[in-house]
Amino acid sequence: MDAQTHEAIGAEVSLESVGDSEVLPGLLNPLRRHIHQVSADGAYNSKTCHRRLQKKGAKATIPPRKTAGFWEEGHPRNDAVAALKAGQLAEWKKESGYHQRSKAETAMSRYKQLISPKLSLRSHNGQVAEALAEVKVMNKMLTLGMPERLPVS
Repeated sequence: MDAQTHEAIGAEVSLESVGDSEVLPGLLNPLRRHIHQVSADGAYNSKTCHRRLQKKGAKATIPPRKTAGFWEEGHPRNDAVAALKAGQLAEWKKESGYHQRSKAETAMSRYKQLISPKLSLRSHNGQVAEALAEVKVMNKMLTLGMPERLPVS
């Protein structure tokens, strides 16, 4: 999802047996726009994902797992690993813009509340078409406007 517009720019429906990191290429490959940054959870912390993001020219803000080690010298992920080992991962998340990821989580919550938390069609192909159509509906609804947050007095 685009952090500025909150629009879903990619969607993928996968089976339960498919890991998050395996889905990343399917999300990135069809995109024709420049991706500045991808913030994702630790499930995407793999060399394959980092290579794919680097190839796309995107900054990867993916926190390392607790047991993470350093990769080859000069790899951008090493900054996050160093922060983890120094007990400063929270600061790294703030400085790197990792918190933008919460907007994607909010978008998923919005999707489930406005559209449906479950797919109704039975076949996998039908479910894929259903989910993608629902994402388009959600994006269309965003053109009507986003809720505005007012300061509490």
